[in-house]
This record gives sequence, structure tokens and C-alpha cells, in this order.
Amino acid sequence: MAEQAVETGGLAAAPPERRLSAMGTGVRARQGGAPAGRFVGRGRELKALRADIVRAGLDTLSGRKTPRSRVLLIAGRPGSGRTALAEELVRRLAGEYPDGVVRARLTGVDGDPVPTERTARALLTALGAPVPAGAGEDELTEALRGALDGRRVVLLYDDAAGAEQVDPLLPDESACLVVAVSRGPLTGVPDVRPCTLGGLDVAAAVDLLEGYAGPTRITCDPVAAACVVEECGGQPAALVLVGGWLAARPKMSVVDVAKRLRELAPAEGHEGVGGRPLGRAFRLAYESLPQTPARLLRLLALAPAGLVDAHTTSALAGCSVSAAQAALEEFTAQGFLRAEPAEAPAGAGTRSCEPPAPQYRVPGCLAPMLRAALYGRERPAEVELARARMLERTVRQLHSCRAITETGDLATRKRIAELPRPLRFPTREAAEEWLLARLPSLLAAARLAVEDGRLDTLARRLVSALTRALTAHLGAERAAPELYGLHQLVLDVAQRCEMPLEKGAALLNLGDLDARAGRTTEALDRYREALRAARESGDPYATSRSLESIAAAHQELGDWQRAADWYRRGLELRLTRGELADEARLYGRLGAVYTYAGEWGDALRSWRAAAAACRRLRDQPGHARALSEAARVQEYAGRPQEALRTCLEAVECARQAGDIRLQAAVRLRLADTLERLGDRPAADLHRAEAERLLEAAPAGSGAAGPEAAGDPLPGAAGAPIAGGGGIAGLAGTTDSKAARNRSRNRSQDRAENRAQDRPEDGQGQQAPKGSLRNQ
Repeated sequence: MAEQAVETGGLAAAPPERRLSAMGTGVRARQGGAPAGRFVGRGRELKALRADIVRAGLDTLSGRKTPRSRVLLIAGRPGSGRTALAEELVRRLAGEYPDGVVRARLTGVDGDPVPTERTARALLTALGAPVPAGAGEDELTEALRGALDGRRVVLLYDDAAGAEQVDPLLPDESACLVVAVSRGPLTGVPDVRPCTLGGLDVAAAVDLLEGYAGPTRITCDPVAAACVVEECGGQPAALVLVGGWLAARPKMSVVDVAKRLRELAPAEGHEGVGGRPLGRAFRLAYESLPQTPARLLRLLALAPAGLVDAHTTSALAGCSVSAAQAALEEFTAQGFLRAEPAEAPAGAGTRSCEPPAPQYRVPGCLAPMLRAALYGRERPAEVELARARMLERTVRQLHSCRAITETGDLATRKRIAELPRPLRFPTREAAEEWLLARLPSLLAAARLAVEDGRLDTLARRLVSALTRALTAHLGAERAAPELYGLHQLVLDVAQRCEMPLEKGAALLNLGDLDARAGRTTEALDRYREALRAARESGDPYATSRSLESIAAAHQELGDWQRAADWYRRGLELRLTRGELADEARLYGRLGAVYTYAGEWGDALRSWRAAAAACRRLRDQPGHARALSEAARVQEYAGRPQEALRTCLEAVECARQAGDIRLQAAVRLRLADTLERLGDRPAADLHRAEAERLLEAAPAGSGAAGPEAAGDPLPGAAGAPIAGGGGIAGLAGTTDSKAARNRSRNRSQDRAENRAQDRPEDGQGQQAPKGSLRNQ
């Protein structure tokens, strides 16, 4: 997603002129355009494109309904103003497409095509549609088409490398419009007629030059201005650079710049890239810079996703943040950079009082020339050092971004106070806003660091810091698509550096995300591979977590015997280490699996063992839940008198624990047992008592839910690994959906739902086949 430039115009509820970005993927590209939103010329092209929207296609002529959206193609070389023309067209069409505008850049700043699944993921995020973590290209593009059904949206695909990139992203909704920008024709996309761009006409080109250089010199010497336009081939990007050069040198005349451009022209037949109009304009502007600014400018070629700010520039050049900001503003005035809009990305919290720090983009047409200058003039060691400084600064910013969410801890507040002032965030909202706005460049930095392979330690630290910051601000569910890619990066580094422990941790995290997305079979494969890596590393903690994850996957697949076998293996390992809390948890998992399998004897022994372990731990809530589950198994096994005694013991444990909601849940269980024994009045009394307890319980009382899945393994990217959870999360895993319907009146229904609204109380699972509850 890092190379994406996605922007949405406020879907359905917002006016079309409002621009929102999602998950930090939003930018407004103006490469090769006029300053400050000015647009000049291209009237004929705009008229032709508007006419092409309503042009009768082959389907219309044959009498068939158009199966897909209309595609408009703007073709031209980088720097020809093709993106600016697309932006202007979209701006004029915005009122006709009330569901907004969504943009995506299909080629990265390095010139490589962006993978289709990454583009589809960014578009889904911008549209506000759910993004399945770890989904493949086909699933994501299908989800994108589904998200666009029934909407009137303009999709602007900038810098497409070919039809194979655009075709999977075309919506099936004929009311949508696709505007594609490419170097050449998109052969393979049907019914597309390209609008091919050349240079601007002289009047428009002079107007653009005047917008940067100022009107005085241009008006005084229109002939020389026309010569400059001819030397630049009418290319907007070249004219912007020349205009910026003139603006920075008020004593130079237009004749002087025309002469210099002619001197830079190569001999016939030796043009090359640097001899083209844009190349000559770049050489004129770049070679006129003093040594220090020139070095700083070429170092910007290292900026991930082509996005830079003062901190990135400061780290790359080794200068102060204020000096870096001044340099960025100067480069923007001279046409080397484009200022990004200073608007908060969608998904951020309450806007902070301070405006977000400005970001700048390296134009795609200039990026190859900056890279050539960088690697032609800087030693490889200097380039690597600059990249390391940038990554180190990014890691520190991410640590600060995460720390602001933990200000309740005294040690964390002390660490924040020790940070340099430019690295601190005033509020949590400001930190989240920064994270979302910088997310494209942060993700790109992580990918580039891993792909480089020479800075693996920094790459691992960056991925870990980014994962923790995303989880702290967005939560694991919302950040899952990005976390999946980050764990993949950790896996790449671990495999390359032969680090089995880190490899196992990454595989467990990926398996956990696969399991959450419903890809249980894929998750099981990940867990098995993680077990091999954990055994290779010799780490018992990683091994036990892998064993439990494999068992949980088999349980999800309904393979009770294999699940029980793997849980027993994990339990044996915990028993040898004397880890009592984990023993209680695993006995609970075994009890749940045996209950599903209808093996009442093994289930009862497991729940009793769990209850005994909780008693030794002095865990009263866990003890009460384990007893409640044991009572249920006794009831399933046809032993209601024993179930009644166990339920009464569970009620007493819950009372001693002081957990009101747990008391209510256990009393409802007791009421069911009494009703089976034929004591209806006593059952009604306990249901009424459960209702009273719930009404008396303050909001948020009781335990806060199941235990977390556990701390990440060392070297992991930071998300919890599957296979954790305590007895609180397992005591009710065998509750049935039918149990929610067993109350005899509305008040009883309400009491039970309120009593069992906590995940650890076990609602949401079906009762085992053959159980008494389903007979």
C-alpha cells in the first residue's frame, strides 16, 4: 500500500468536493501541473474526454447493456502533464459522481509496478469496505467490485504500467467511471480510445511559465519566452523547473535561460534521457544548486514512496529539522518537489490543535534523474549510512508514537520527557494523525529495508516498532491487513538470516491472522512450520505455543481427536515445567474438546483437573467457571444430582470471587439443572436472583474478558500469537446457541443475555452432538 496514492471524495454521505483519505493512503498528485492548483490549457483534450464518456461503445451499438464501467485513457510521457489533466477532468466531473473519487498510483517511485493486491487493498480501505487480512489478488479484486456495486464513483488510476494492472481493477458497475493514466495504450482493455498528450500550446505554456517565474520578465520578452517553451517542448514539468530557476534568480533574463537550455542540448542522435527537454531542464536547475542543497536534493531519492518531510530530510542529510524544512520549501518553490495537501487522513481521531507537519512528494518524472545523480556522485557507504540514519529516526518516531498511548505509566512518561522535543507528540490524537498520514511511507520504508538486506537489524526494529504503533492506535482488527504484510517481512528477514525463533514467531502471527480470516487450513500449515522452527531454536515457550495453536486449528476444523492429542502434548510440556496457570488453561481446552466429542468421562476429568489447578492458584473466578463446565458435562452424561451439587459449589466460588456477572451466569446454569430435576419454583427463584444481580451490577463490572493471547515471542513484529488464553476464555467454549433460547419468558431471556454477554462466559458455540441439551 505504500506506493498507493488513494483519495476518496466522501462516499455517499459527503459532498463530492470533499477530499478524504483512508488509512494514510491519500494524496493529491499534481505532477507536472501549475502551482497552487492552477490549470492551464488542454481545452481540446478535456472536451474530447468529456465526449468520450457518452460515446456509444460496441456493447451499446449491439444493443447489449454495458457490462463494465467506461474507461478513459490519458497517455503521455512522464512530465507531459498527464496526471494534471486527469486531475482537472476528475475535478470537473465530481458533481456527476456523488459517491466520490478514489485514486491509486499503480507504479512505485522506483518505477516498478505496484502489485494488484496492494492496490485493491488500498482502494477498499478508501471506500470504507472491509479488507480481509492476507487475502490474495482474486479475493481482493472481487471484494473491490462488490464494494463498487450500486455506486457512482470515479476511479483515477495514475501511472499504469499496462492493461494487466488496470483490467483486474475495473468495476462491473456501469455507472462508475475509470480514468487511467499511462505512458502508452492499454492494449487488452476493450473499448478504450487513448487521449495522447504532446506539449502545451504556446499560450498555455507561457502562462504556466509566468505562474512560476512571475509576470514581469515574461511580459517584457514574449519572444524569448516562446523560445523557452520551444526548448522545453511545451512539457509542463520542464517549464515548472525552468520557471522555478528563473524565480530563484531575479537578475537573470528569459533570454539567458533560453541560451542555457540550447547549450545543454546534445548533438543530433545522442539525445538520451538527459538530452530530452525535461532532462535538460533538470540539469539546468540541479547543476545550478550550491553543493550542500544539491547533495540534500539527491538524497531525497532514498525517501520511501517518494514522500518526504522535515524529519526524513533531516535524517538523510544529517542536518537540523528546521534547516531541512527550509530546504524543502525552497525545493518546492523551484519545482523539484510537490507539496502534499495538509489535510488529516480519514480514520484519525479528533483533530489536534496543531496542523499536521507538511509532506512533500518527489515527482515521478524526476525520481529516475535524482537516483542517477545520487548513485553517480555518492559513495555506496554514504548512501547506506544516510538510509540507516533515516530508518533509525523513523524507529524513534514510532516509539514516541506508541508511547503516547501509555502515558498512564510513570516510566513511559519519563522516557517521553527524555526524547528530543521534535520527536514528541503533544497528544494521542496528534500521534495517530501522524501515523495515518505517514503510513504509506512507513510501510514502504519497512519493505525497502527488508529487500535491501544490508540493514536487517534496523529493518527488524522498524517492523516491530511500526506493528506496535499500529496496534496501539488502531487495534489489532483494524490494523490486521497491514500487520499481515509486516509479519511477512519479519518472516523474510528471519529466513534470510537463519533465525528460527523469529521465524517461528512470524509464522505463528501469520497463522493467527489466517485463522481469524477463516483460512483455518492455511493457518494449520503455518502452525506446523512454526513448530519445526521452534524445535530448531530449542525454545520451550515457542514450542508450547505452536502445539496449542495446532490443536486450536484442529478444534476449529472439528477434528476433536487430533485437537485433544495436540493439547495433551502441550499439556505434557507445561507439566514438566511446572507452569500451573498454563496447566489450568490447557486442562480447560481439553475439557472443551472432549465435551464436543461427547466423551463425558474424559471431559469431566479434564474440567476437574482445571478446577483443581485454579484452586491451587487461588483463582476463584477460574475455579467457578471450571466447576460450572464440569456441572454441564455431568448433566450431559445424565447425572443431574451430581450436576446440582457441582453447580452449588460453583455459585459459592463465584460469590467469593465477587464477580457479579459470573454469579448471575452460574445461577442461570443452576436454574437449568433444577428445572431438569423437576424443581421449577427453585429454578424460577435462581433466575430472578440472576436478574437482580445484573440490575445491581455497575457498568463494566466483572472481569474484562478473556485473557490476552500472550506476549509476542522475542523478535516477532509485536502482535499476539495464537494459542493463548486462560481458563476464563475456555470455561464456556462448549455453551450451545440453543442455551440462549431456554428461558421461559422475556425477562428470563434478558437476564441470561446480560449475564452471559462476556466472551469468557462461553456464548456463541454450538453444543456437542448427542448432548442432552440438544435432545
